[in-house]
Formats: sequence, structure tokens, C-alpha cells
Amino acid sequence: MTETTQTQIQTPIPTQTQTQTARQGGGRPRSPEFQLAMDASRGLRQDLFQDAFAFRPLPRMRVDGPVTRLLPPRLRERLTRLPHALVVLAGVVTLLISLAGNGGGDLAQFLTGLLALGAILLTLLRPVGAFWVSLAATPVCAVFAEGSDDWPWQPGAFATQLIVLTVVAMRTRPRTAAWMWVLTAAYGLFSEVFFGANHYFTNTTPFLFVSALALLVVTVWHVRHDAVQKVTAQQTVTAHERSKRTLLEERTTIARELHDVVAHHMSVVAIQAEAAPYRVENPPPELEYAFKVIRENAVIALSELRRVLGVVRAEDYEAPDAPQPRLADLDRLLENVRDAGLQVDRTVTGAVRELPQGVELSAYRIVQEALSNSLRHAPGAAAKVEVSHVLGGLGLRIVNGPATGLVKPSPGAGHGITGMRERVSMLDGEMTAEATDDGGYEVTVFLPVTAAAPTEGQG
Repeated sequence: MTETTQTQIQTPIPTQTQTQTARQGGGRPRSPEFQLAMDASRGLRQDLFQDAFAFRPLPRMRVDGPVTRLLPPRLRERLTRLPHALVVLAGVVTLLISLAGNGGGDLAQFLTGLLALGAILLTLLRPVGAFWVSLAATPVCAVFAEGSDDWPWQPGAFATQLIVLTVVAMRTRPRTAAWMWVLTAAYGLFSEVFFGANHYFTNTTPFLFVSALALLVVTVWHVRHDAVQKVTAQQTVTAHERSKRTLLEERTTIARELHDVVAHHMSVVAIQAEAAPYRVENPPPELEYAFKVIRENAVIALSELRRVLGVVRAEDYEAPDAPQPRLADLDRLLENVRDAGLQVDRTVTGAVRELPQGVELSAYRIVQEALSNSLRHAPGAAAKVEVSHVLGGLGLRIVNGPATGLVKPSPGAGHGITGMRERVSMLDGEMTAEATDDGGYEVTVFLPVTAAAPTEGQG
């Protein structure tokens, strides 16, 4: 009983599907050949019939290439109209070919030449419409031709149709060019079969061969142009992603160092708050309770800090065992740089004082990265490091001279300037990095330090 019920329920499903297929096909299912023909006719209508005379002016030529960029501004402005000038020149040449090929002098021949010229000039404004005008002008030129045995393409019509096909193919897509070539071939074969018996020479086959070569060249140009655009777009996206990745890597590095610094001092606060009551004989309960609250909040803050900032650590990241570097460690850094071949001098001005560890660490890293850039990009040059302890902050100036040319510079990874700017931005400082007049490079930084800020590292 159950099997019979299931069979009765499942039986109408294929029938309903077949009915829908039959309805979509107009009573009969569509064959792949019929579907292919329908797609082809739809493409033909879209390319050559739909908005055939739409206004599509030829844009100006871009002049931002490596060669045109070197030209004077006035000449570059004129060069933007070069495609328009070439089309006009081709139209004038075609007019002369029409007059010379058809004998010239007669008003009818001159008018057909103007018709050919108009068809070519129309490609500047309405490219698909220009194809139809050129195709319609071909039999007109043949009717008024005198003393020419060429059929169906008179010399002027031959040149006109070839130029129009080429220009329109460059302004449209390859599928449109293929449809134009097919319609041109259909017209030529029709004219030869039904009207070419009384003519000595028929030139449809030569015209189709020459036009096919021209359209092939244009198609290759289209493919290459599209490929260059895609590669350029991909390079832009890649450069943007690389910049973002570099920025994230530098921020991650800064976050790791900040985590280590803050976690260390929060641990000191917790330990001192726990030990403080034992340093006072008979402390009052209020004091014990206050230190207990301080310790509990320090432990909670430390746990939250490790939970939030700990996610930036890589799986293989290990916290450094040695203390983070400070400005007092610059001498050792400069010795290492001198051993690497960079002549560097240091100048310290102002009243030297101990600064917050975050400021000193950032200052040390900025000097380190600036000197590394000098080693990479200006090998053999001399550098100078100036550290200025001023009221309200710390000033840094790292400048190097031009490369000597004895050693080839090595390209960097693009992290240096980005990392320095991130550190300066984190401390609300200011930074400039620019080339000097003598061909060197200069980095100036100011890191603000408020007067009320407690001195770190004293606990």
C-alpha cells in the first residue's frame, strides 16, 4: 500500500517537467543548434542594429606614457587629438583615391568621393552607423563608376570600407568586428553571384582577405590592450594589498613591543601592591584594603591585556628575554652600524633625562631603521644622528649623504618609512622624511612627552 502511494506521487513530476520544457520551446524542445542560432542573432542585433547611430565620440588619446610624458605641455595637449587627425587624413586620402580611380572631374564622381569621406569621418562620432553608411555607399559608387572593371568594390569604396572596418573595430569589441566582416562578405558574394557576370574582375576575395588581416591585427591589439589593463589593475591591487600588509605587520610589531612593556610594568604594580602592606608595621585596615584593590585591578588589567593584545602574537613568537632597548643603547647600535661600513656621528643636545620606556623604545627603533635604510640605499655614505632633549619632548634627526656609487644599493621591503610613521603616530608625534638637496636623505621626528608623565622603569 505504501509503495503504490509513493509511485503515484512521484509519477507526475517528470511529466510536469516535460510540459514546462515543451512550453518554453514553443511546443517542441529547443535543439542546441537552434539555441546557438538564437544567441547569434541576438548578438547581431545588439552589436549592429540596436542603437546603431548612437552618439559615441572618439575620446582623446592619453599622453601619460613614458615617452609622451617627456614632451612639452602644449605639444602633449595637441597630441591628444592625434587619432582624430589620422582619421581625417585617411578620409582625405580616400577622397583622392575615389576621384583618381573613377576618372575625376565629374560632379557625380565628386559626390561619391564626398560620401566616402563622410563615412570615414562619421567613425569619429557614430562608429556603427559609419559602417552602415559605408556599406550603403558601396553600390552607389559602383553605379557612378566610369571605366573601372573592379566589382563590386571600386577603388574608393574599397579603401573606404577597409578604413571604416578597421576604425570601427578599434572602437568596438572583436565580436562587432566579426559581424561587420560577415555582413561585408555576404554583400560581396551576393553582388558577385547576381551582378558580377558582366565584369572582368571581381575583388570580393581580395577585399575579404585584406580586411581579415586588418581585423586580425586589431583583435590582437584589443587582446593585448585588455591584458595590459588587467595586469595594471592587478598590480595596483597587489601594491595596495602589500601596503596594507606592511602596515599591519608594523602595527603588529609595535603591539607586541607595547604588550611586553605594559605587561612588565603592570606585573611590577601588582607585586608592589601585594608587598606594600608588609613594609609598614601595623598598617590600618583601610590601607590594606586599598592595596588589595590595587593588586586585584592590576591582575585583572594584566589578564585583559594578555587576552586582547596576545592575539597579535604569532604561534612561533617568543617574548624577548633581554630588556627592550633604550636611548642609552644607541652607542652599541652605532658601533654595529660602523662595523657594517656606515660612517655615522652622534650629537646629543639638551638636558638628558630618562623618558617613558615607550618613547625611548620608539626613538631607538626609528634611529635603527633610518640607519638601516642608509646602509641599503646609500652604501658608502656618511650619516649623522642628532638627539635633542627639548622641553616637551624628544627630537631626532637622522641624515645621510648621497651614495658613493662604489657599491650597488640594495632594494628594501618597503617597511622602513611605514614603520617609523606608525611609531610616531602612536605617540602623537610629527615626522618628515624627504631627500636632501645633495642627493641624500633626511628623517626628522619629534616625540612629545608631557611634563606630568611619570618616568617609567623606576619601579
